[in-house]
Amino acid sequence: MSNDPTSVADARARVTELIRAARICMLTTIALDGRQVSRPMGLQEAEFDGDLWFFAYTDSAKLRQIRVNPEVNVAFSDQRHNSWVSVSGTASESSDTERAKRLWNPLLKTWFPDGLDTPGLTLIKVHASSAEYWDSPSSTVVNLLGFAKAAVTGRPPSPSENREVTY
Repeated sequence: MSNDPTSVADARARVTELIRAARICMLTTIALDGRQVSRPMGLQEAEFDGDLWFFAYTDSAKLRQIRVNPEVNVAFSDQRHNSWVSVSGTASESSDTERAKRLWNPLLKTWFPDGLDTPGLTLIKVHASSAEYWDSPSSTVVNLLGFAKAAVTGRPPSPSENREVTY
């Protein structure tokens, strides 16, 4: 990747756009026995400035795992737009009540029935160290035709855009 500041800023802006479009992700932590464990999470703030925010219960397995090993990965997949984002970073628990108020969405009552007064409600903050994205502007049909052509010709299909960004 170019070290050109404009190029870096553009890549970061693209990561933000792709994350905003996907919204649902898989948060991967390291279990106490060393296994990687992933679970779906709903992103609470789409303005990605290097930090991702999620609501959770303080006694959840994911928070116990983060307390022992804060290194995590957050993976987004947007099948509609043929794009994927992988964010590596460090997670921590946050009891920032003002941020929780700003991030709260009434749909969250499904998981946290008492709203912001739900006992044990907390925030998980993931501070990104790097992100990588794959963005294919073509439709699924065009991509499949590209793969079929590659299988016949032995040459790789036209690449989608793939960039890595550090924070």
